[in-house]
Amino acid sequence: MNWIKNFVRPKFERVFRNKDNAPDDLWVNCTACGEMIFHRDIEHLAKVCPGCDHHMRLTSAERFAQLFDNGDYKTIETPDVPIDPLKFRDQKKYTDRLKEARNKTGEKDAVCIGVGKLAGVETVIVVQDFSFMGGSLGMAAGETVMRGGELALEKNAPFIVVAAAGGARMQEGILSLMQLPRTTVIVQKLRDRGLPYIVILTDPTTGGVTASYGMLGDIHIAEPGALIGFAGPRVIQDTINEKLPEGFQRAEYLLEHGMIDMVVHRHHLAKTCGQLIHLLTGNMASAPNPAT
Repeated sequence: MNWIKNFVRPKFERVFRNKDNAPDDLWVNCTACGEMIFHRDIEHLAKVCPGCDHHMRLTSAERFAQLFDNGDYKTIETPDVPIDPLKFRDQKKYTDRLKEARNKTGEKDAVCIGVGKLAGVETVIVVQDFSFMGGSLGMAAGETVMRGGELALEKNAPFIVVAAAGGARMQEGILSLMQLPRTTVIVQKLRDRGLPYIVILTDPTTGGVTASYGMLGDIHIAEPGALIGFAGPRVIQDTINEKLPEGFQRAEYLLEHGMIDMVVHRHHLAKTCGQLIHLLTGNMASAPNPAT
């Protein structure tokens, strides 16, 4: 006689029957400390670990919802560009990699545009999603940043870029590198118009993005602990054959050495951006109250 079947099982029968239908994403592991966090809690915390305060990566939609007032915004269709102009293939075809990334993220490419109110001011925000091929900068991403800047010019609105990238997209070769000078053109147009351009540097922001529009903002904000630089620390250390300082290329180190303007916790990011927008547009009278 099996006492588990006869005596215990009836109390847990429903659990046993539904185990195949139970969601497998109820708990999220912090990528830094490994703490288990309930999925509803992690959403409420904007993917910031309550244990170690590690800022996990967000999708484009999560970024927009966090920054825009009441999470209310509309997305703008991103421009179409030639797909796989170099017919590139490494371990698999570039077109296959694009298809996989699109299925995974639900986005056309690594960069998306959103328009809505931020602290009551119509604002254009461009977000890079690291989960789409490492947020790599290719023709589509460059064209989207350009379109976002042009939209800000059309609407006479502040422009915010949330950067997250592992570098240029190697599958597009020189066409990817051409996005570096192209995106600086739209930044200069915004500057000539006197429109605020704010860059939010998230983990990681490296390579071509750091070498172009990622470091041309009026204000540079970084999330705590974000890795920011051109080449990665391991590459630098191997090149100069010297041990790097503790925290090298992390947001706090760069703030201390004058490379960025501020490090802002994700929970205060929208409020800080709103205050900066009002400050840069000379409209401090209607800026959000820091005490609220």
